[in-house]
Amino acid sequence: MKALKNLPVDRVVELRCRTITYLGAGAIQKFPDIIKTLSDEGVKRVALVTGRGSYKKSGAWDVVKPAFEKLQIEYAHFDGVTGNPTVDQVDEATRVVREIDPQVVIGIGGGSPLDSAKSVAILLKYPDKDARQLYRGEFTPTEAVPLVLVNLTHGTGTEVNRFAVATIPETNHKPVIAYDCIYPIYSIDDPALTLNLPADQISYVTVDALNHITEAATTTITSPYAILLAKETARCIAEYLPVALAKPDNVEARYYLHYASATAGIAFDCALLHITHALEHTISAFKPEVAHGLGLAVILPAVIRVIYPAVPEVLAEVYKPIVPELCGLPEEAKTLARKAEEWLVSVGIKQKLADLGFTREDIPDLVKNVRACPGMDGLLSLAPVPVTDDLIARIYEESLYPMR
Repeated sequence: MKALKNLPVDRVVELRCRTITYLGAGAIQKFPDIIKTLSDEGVKRVALVTGRGSYKKSGAWDVVKPAFEKLQIEYAHFDGVTGNPTVDQVDEATRVVREIDPQVVIGIGGGSPLDSAKSVAILLKYPDKDARQLYRGEFTPTEAVPLVLVNLTHGTGTEVNRFAVATIPETNHKPVIAYDCIYPIYSIDDPALTLNLPADQISYVTVDALNHITEAATTTITSPYAILLAKETARCIAEYLPVALAKPDNVEARYYLHYASATAGIAFDCALLHITHALEHTISAFKPEVAHGLGLAVILPAVIRVIYPAVPEVLAEVYKPIVPELCGLPEEAKTLARKAEEWLVSVGIKQKLADLGFTREDIPDLVKNVRACPGMDGLLSLAPVPVTDDLIARIYEESLYPMR
């Protein structure tokens, strides 16, 4: 495989996959078994972290609540998580559930509730700390309350890895944390729970997974494993996202998009991320109403154009299911960038940065914010090209409008 021929064999890499994840239609029915196992181990009190309604609308609550009742599990519930959650929401959730001293934290929802559940799990072990301190990197947690996550979207991959995100609103920073203590012990990926996702969310969350593997396959610490997962993820997305959009009730399509999300989540758990996520976190920190996947879609073509010449063989193999004519030549950078943008339009994502309310005058502030946000320089250092302020500004500028 050409994509692997330049990987140095004397570079030691990590191969991670620590969570027991149940994937498949009907996987939610594993929840009673999970809670029974935990109950047998002495668990009688749990924290529940969710959004405002998806945990019920999806049908997950119809299984979870009876399981609690049967085993007489006491629970404290925070249901106020929104998209792009803030550190204040995390602190409030921690305050609400701490009253019962929970032994397990259960998250039900998409990336925002699940990331918030991870943050809560840490703070329950550190009662003298708050979410701002956590996300500013002011302490390094080594413990968290055990986590069980029920995933209701097919994009973030957070149910299989050690990452979480929250926004610090007063600074417009959206840092990422990554700690081994927040690997879930169990997670559930049930495609039947995703059938109520709106069409735009189907695309947004799936494009999140596409960005995960675009970056994971091209970091300076990537591995054959990450690249293999990237290729499999792209294959599933190219084949099944159009099906899910045309036939929202197609469970097979949702199954493979769930699978793609998980493989992408494992890929970046092993090889991390770089430019697209670092730059998008500033977009949705400035404008929390912008869905994370939409923000990523807006800048993905410009990022591809920048990095492709440095890693043409890797990205050619990864993107072949979407752009079959790629040969892995550096001069194909603009072709793939344009084709990627056309593909995004074909799955319903037509917006660019200007459509989200940004102008050229905003770019200097965006660049400064990327640099100031805790942890983002670390991600940028893993990119396959040197990332200067001028390069960041160029990516934002090229993302304002459709490519010419």
